[in-house]
Amino acid sequence: MTFLTEPEPPRGITIPVVEGIRRIVARNRGPMTYHGTNTYLIDAPGGVAVLDPGPLDEEHAQEVRDAAGAPITHILITHAHHDHIGNAAALQALTGAPVYAYPKNAVGIVPDVPLHNGDAILGMTCLHTPGHAPDHLCFLRPDGIVFSGDHVMSWRSTVVSPPHGSMAAYMNSIRLLLDRGGVLYLPGHGPPLPDPMKAVRKLYTRRSEREREVVAALGQTPRSVADMADELYGNISEALRPAAERNLTAHLIKLAQDGLAIEDDGLWRSA
Repeated sequence: MTFLTEPEPPRGITIPVVEGIRRIVARNRGPMTYHGTNTYLIDAPGGVAVLDPGPLDEEHAQEVRDAAGAPITHILITHAHHDHIGNAAALQALTGAPVYAYPKNAVGIVPDVPLHNGDAILGMTCLHTPGHAPDHLCFLRPDGIVFSGDHVMSWRSTVVSPPHGSMAAYMNSIRLLLDRGGVLYLPGHGPPLPDPMKAVRKLYTRRSEREREVVAALGQTPRSVADMADELYGNISEALRPAAERNLTAHLIKLAQDGLAIEDDGLWRSA
């Protein structure tokens, strides 16, 4: 797949996206976060909603509060990974805004207002898209703009890391997005993704191809995940190798659930 890049963004100021939506990129650049987490400011009746306040960083929270230019009325969370929700308490302390998120997550955070699949919030529809995280939500606007969190990104494919990440759930959630359509995805990291349906179809096709490759790599001789990763991922950088092995493990678990693979003491073979 071909992914998008963007220059290092400015810090501490908003970047216009479309009318009524801006983003501020947090200072958590890394191999899993690109330039950092996108915090979105969304114009809302009576103020501004913040989507994904980012990792714990009080300076970023203050910058978000100051950049809003109006009272912050909502703090929306796509999922409870620390690089998206870590700053929620700090921003809430500055603004008093309630936190809206899916109620069941892997880290035990309880939102002020739970959001479920199909709920409406600020004119958007919540779509529960587990896979990357069990509590992941995408937020769909009637104009075809989708806040896609880490479920679909523009700069790289999503890591699915067991036990909380599930490849079976991820593939099901990708199909949900294909059914919904969209004209622009705004991901949790990286630049906006135009023509998103083309990208989502390619993503689904590539994940399906990878599953077939994993099946082909399995045999009756038990193999470790590291051994299969050497074969399947080639000369991947050391920085990305842990993510590749987590994705591979997620594929293997799905294949075991489908009756196509067997795991024994950390080694895998075909069923």
